[in-house]
Parts: sequence; C-alpha cells; structure tokens
Amino acid sequence: MTSNRRRTGGEVLVDQLLIHGVDIAYCVPGESYLGVLDALHVAREKIRLFTTRNETGAISMAEAYGKMTGRPGICLVTRGPGASHAMIGVHTALQDSTPMILFVGLVTRDAKEREALQEIDLKAMFGHTAKWVAEIDDPRRIPEMVSRAFHNAVSGRPGPVVLGLPEDMCVEECETADVAPYKLVRPAPTPASINELEERLRTAKRPLLVVGGGGWTTRAVDGIRAFAEGNRLPVAVSFRCKDLFDNRHPSYIGDLSLGVAPTLGERVKKTDLLLVVGARLGELTTSGYTLIKPPVPDQRLIHVYADPEELGRVYQGEQLICSGMEEFAAAAGKVRIDNPAWAHWAKDARADYERTLAVDPVPGSLDLGGAARWLSETMPRDTIIVSDGGNFATWVNRYVELSRFRSFLGPTNGAMGYGVPAAISAKIVAPERPVIAFAGDGGFMMTSNELATAVQYGVNVVYLVFNNGLYGTIRMYQETQFPGRYPATELRNPDFVKFAESFGAYGEKVETLEQFKAALPRALACGKPAVLEMVVDPEAITTRTTLTKLRDAALAAGRG
Repeated sequence: MTSNRRRTGGEVLVDQLLIHGVDIAYCVPGESYLGVLDALHVAREKIRLFTTRNETGAISMAEAYGKMTGRPGICLVTRGPGASHAMIGVHTALQDSTPMILFVGLVTRDAKEREALQEIDLKAMFGHTAKWVAEIDDPRRIPEMVSRAFHNAVSGRPGPVVLGLPEDMCVEECETADVAPYKLVRPAPTPASINELEERLRTAKRPLLVVGGGGWTTRAVDGIRAFAEGNRLPVAVSFRCKDLFDNRHPSYIGDLSLGVAPTLGERVKKTDLLLVVGARLGELTTSGYTLIKPPVPDQRLIHVYADPEELGRVYQGEQLICSGMEEFAAAAGKVRIDNPAWAHWAKDARADYERTLAVDPVPGSLDLGGAARWLSETMPRDTIIVSDGGNFATWVNRYVELSRFRSFLGPTNGAMGYGVPAAISAKIVAPERPVIAFAGDGGFMMTSNELATAVQYGVNVVYLVFNNGLYGTIRMYQETQFPGRYPATELRNPDFVKFAESFGAYGEKVETLEQFKAALPRALACGKPAVLEMVVDPEAITTRTTLTKLRDAALAAGRG
C-alpha cells in the first residue's frame, strides 16, 4: 500500500490510524499536535474524536476501549502536564494487560534539550510503564513506527505503547509509503505440552482452573468454557476478570479478588493441581502472595501465558505453556477426562460459592448487598458493569453476577477515578447496552468533571456513587494497623444530586433498598447521564466486617 502524494506528518499519521482500523480516539487538545488535529478533522467521518476535560479521563477512556474491543485504544495528549496526567492510564493499561497507544505532542525538534515550554524526556518518563516508547523525528518513518506500535500493543502480553510527535514534525511535508494493517500473532501450545497437561490432570483429585488477564476473545472464552464443562472442572477468575466465565455456570466457583470468600481461599490452598490460564497471579489475586506462595507454590502449578517473559518470573510451575488464550482454549478443548475423580470437589465448590450470594446485613439504612443482588437479578444480561477502585467494589465482587464476555470494566491496579471515564467509553463503544458504573465518593470526585463529557456527547451512563464520607480502603487499613487513628481519610462531599444537575445530568439520592429499586429504572430511562447518590454508613466497610470490628480486633492483637 503506497501513497505518492505529499502529506504532512499529521496527515500521514491519521492515514495510518485508518489503515489499522481506528474508529474512535480520545484527547485533550494541545498546540503541540495541531497538525494531527487538523488531519483528524478531515477524517472526522471515519474517526470519531472525543474531547475530554482532563487527560486522566481521556487515557482511561482509551484503556476502556482496549478492554471492550481487544484493539488498541487511541489517546492523544500534549507534552508536560498532559503527558503527566496520562501516566495513570498508561500504568492501568500495563497492569491490566490492555492494548493502547498514547500519542504525545512534543516540543519542536530544534528546541530539544533547552527545557522548552513543557518539554519532557518521553523515554525516561514512560520507560517503566509502557511496552515501548519512542519519538518520531522523521515524518517519513511514521508508517513504520505506527505499525510497530500496533503490533507491539497487541502481541504477547497486550499493553500500552507511547509515541512522541514533535510539533514541527506534525506539519512537515514528505512523501512516504503506507503499510498494511497490523496482524495479530499469538503463540500456540505444542501437542506435547497438551499431552503433558492431560496426564497431569488425570492424576489430580482436587484440580482448580483459574482464568484471568488480558488477550481474551469471544472464541477463547467459549473454548475455555467448553474445556471446563467437558472435564467438570471448578473455575475461579482472577481479580477484575469476572466476565471471563459465566458466573451462573455450574462450574463457576467465585473470583479471587479483594475480600475473597474464605471457602474459595481455602480451596486454592488445598488444590493439588492449579491450572492458571492468562492470569499473572498478582498481589490481589493471591491475597498478598499468601494463597499461592512464590517462588515455588505449595500447589502443583501449570501456568499458561502468552508472554514467555512472564512465565517463571514470580512462580515456578511444574509446567509452563506459552500460548495465546484462543490457541490454548482450542487445543485444551480436545482434552476429556472420563469419570473425573474430582466430581464431588467441583460440586462442593459450586455450593460454597452459591452460599456466598446470601446477603449479609450491614450497618445503615441502605442494604448494599440487597441492592447489588437485585441489580444482578433484574438487569439485562448484556449490561456493562464498571467499577472504580475502592472498598465499595467488594459488593460488586461478591453479589453482582455476570454472564457475558466484555460486560465488566475495572482497573486491576486499583486506580481511583477510572470508573467515570471508563463508563463513558463503554457506552460509546456499545451504545445499545446499559452501562452502570460503581464508584466511591472519593474516586468519583477525582474525575467527575467528565460528567460534562458525557452530557456533551449524549452518553447516557448511570453512576452509583457510594457516599460514606471516607477514603474507605485506606481507613480500613488504618483501623487494622493503627486502630483509632485515621488522619487524612475523612471527606466533605458536595450535594451529589445538585452537582449532577449542574452538569445537565439527572440526580437522585438513595437511602434505602426500596428507594434504589425505584430510582435505578428512572435513571436508566431519563434520557441523559444520571447519578444516584447511595448513602452508605461509614461502618459498612466490606461485605463481611465493619470498621468497629476491625478496630476491636486490632486492639485485641495489641496494635493500639
């Protein structure tokens, strides 16, 4: 594919985005990449450009796009302050294994190394948080380097790539050849590795399949379900990956997340064969590396991952398989164990999970567990649930069941402020599906300015804001480690109803379960973005305990 006409660097860049299938991009405009913005104006019928109120919002929207589609989310920001704001989302994409490309406008080439206005060292700034960082100094190399960026973002373990665009390079004219669309290349397991897996499985009595991480497709999800069904394997999911396996399926036994069910935690410890597909086995999935101890776990471990550099990095498994998720699922789907010895183990694990759905009472007038269960049972199965970072998410983790792939978005790195912009992106990508976002009062206020973006573009998301006047997660840790001493965690909030209405959104205050059951349908039907303020008793810190109980336990242990 070639082009003989002279084009500016901005025009060449946008032509490459079109070649690689980009249909949506998110930005905060900057004078450092005006040439790209002008080219995007020309291509506005093919690439929809959404302007946000802060780069933190733009980058989170791009990250959410990557999760929703499996294709790199595209974000454009300016140098210095803009790039700094975008760092949060790059880190999220790294830890969540999400494909994404961040384009950063830079100072002109002749001003480098002078500490020009907002000048930054892009490689030093993003070198630890991106798969690849580079600056495009010659517009003729744009096709080459953009192609590499797309290939890098989706290959192996998916992740973020950062490309710098000097301001003058974006308007310099050149002649250069275009390239072909990027190709997705994934490793596949060898027949010998699948045979070995089957033999290990045949000797197991208490196997446990854990799925998680990035790089999944619909075919991969369907394939892993068929593998689990055919062998009656109990299946757990890693942190923030509830939508990789139908939670209502008889094989599903829960998620390894913040506030993991004690029964599930015990099963992870007692399994005699842990088959992990796609998950890195990070800190929260392993409850601080206690359920599965590095470097040599107590459990026999088979670890399947798409990037060989991750295999053996933290855990030494008995068998390590480098494979894409779709390729592994297709190969493993041929494995069938007749009359598996673990039938009762799997059945009991499912029964344990179903018991966790029984709602435990919490302090306050609002039954949070009842609200989450009612939402789970009444909302359409294609509803997209978005979770910000915070302790309120324990109610989502425990009580909201998901059945469909790509119906959940949440930051594995726990980035507060993710929920508001991510929900907007989810609704942009899938406008026909309901989108409900859960956020704490602290996290919501970090990016609540993006309500203006939702209203501007008519993106009708419903936000459930859990208002307990606290940075709840930190307060929980304070009471655990320094009982009765909790500086810096109390919040004074606005009137969230009036706050939402000031943007042109719908707002309503919810103090009881019955009010919630009436308010949610109104919010979904109001025809604009909506905020439901969920009034939460500060004592209700997780689904299983209270602040007072945590403080009393810490004092009894002599930590006061």
